[in-house]
Amino acid sequence: MRNLRRVGLGVGIGVLSLAISAPSASANGSFGKAWGQAQLTGWAALPAATFVSASDPSGALLGGTPSNGITPPFDDQPVQGFSGILKNGDGTFDVISDNGYGNKANSGDFVLRIHRVAPDYAKKTVDVVGGINLTDPNGYVPWALTRKDRVLTGADFDIESIQRVNDGSYWIGDEFGPYLLHFDRAGRLLQAPISLPGVRAPENPEGNPNLNSSKGFEGMALSPDGRTLYPMLEGTVAGDPAGSLRFNEFDLATQRYTGKIYTYQMEDPGYSIGDAIAVDADRFLIIERDQGQGATAKFKRIYLADKRDRNRDGKMDKTLVADLMNIADPRHLGGTSGVFTFPFQTIEDVVILDDRTLGVVNDNNFPFSSGRTPGKPDDDEFITIRLAENLHADKRFLR
Repeated sequence: MRNLRRVGLGVGIGVLSLAISAPSASANGSFGKAWGQAQLTGWAALPAATFVSASDPSGALLGGTPSNGITPPFDDQPVQGFSGILKNGDGTFDVISDNGYGNKANSGDFVLRIHRVAPDYAKKTVDVVGGINLTDPNGYVPWALTRKDRVLTGADFDIESIQRVNDGSYWIGDEFGPYLLHFDRAGRLLQAPISLPGVRAPENPEGNPNLNSSKGFEGMALSPDGRTLYPMLEGTVAGDPAGSLRFNEFDLATQRYTGKIYTYQMEDPGYSIGDAIAVDADRFLIIERDQGQGATAKFKRIYLADKRDRNRDGKMDKTLVADLMNIADPRHLGGTSGVFTFPFQTIEDVVILDDRTLGVVNDNNFPFSSGRTPGKPDDDEFITIRLAENLHADKRFLR
């Protein structure tokens, strides 16, 4: 998510021997020929200053310092920071709000939540139609939480990715451990956090971190058969080649990591990933981005990555399918220009809508990011883009 310092907390369990293929030091580049220019087919926005009505106050730990014309604290919880998205099949989507305001120290009054939203591309609006708070009423988290009522906050976890499995429960990826968190459909934690063997963030109380802060599970894919999770780190583990990211395999039946790890190589070690979702049993859509926003945003892309490593270089094969800084907009849906850009620092949501159409959403880091208009807090923009080619996705993802 954000590139702000975090100080931390977490706990890890389990030990497993890991084997990781060693990629070359150079970036992988595109394995296949890059696809043509994607086209904007829909645009809608949720205003930055959108709040959960009749909720708890938030932002008291920000010190009252204005940012982009917004002065905290807030009477209610902001609806912001979308870092994972799920399609519901009825025109609505479940999206998660992440850590809150950027670090453990300032996010203790930000409640972690799954929102249900409904974009209307004809009206260019987004309605918040429901949502649930994430809680731990049964005490599965073994350390002290921020709130005595065991409602989870941004000082407890930094949630960045989400998948829903066949029984309706949610698996959510966290950056503080990094941990896998399993919640029921009402948002109640179902078991203790599951750590990633051999990897610890600075927030993890086991100590000896080998992963930078805010570099845990940023993306998480679910296999088409619903049996396997693929949580993906945003940062490089100490000792791994520069710019290489571990793409882990987790078996849901045994609730254990299998030991299989694939390597995704970023185009530049200074870049980050924003999301990772499955297309079929072997291929995944991955958002890769630089750290710029507005005028400094240059590299915001979606790659099709294949774990079969057909060129045998030790890395997932990559093909560029969409350049989010160069989207055709002949109908002027996103403005007056014929080219639409998505110049946000953090673009953290991608979802398959049909075999040639993707939904993409930014994380607006409310109230800090201002990639669209300098000095104005970013809205949460929901766009749909038509790819130049078909994905040939597993039909289970097209329902």
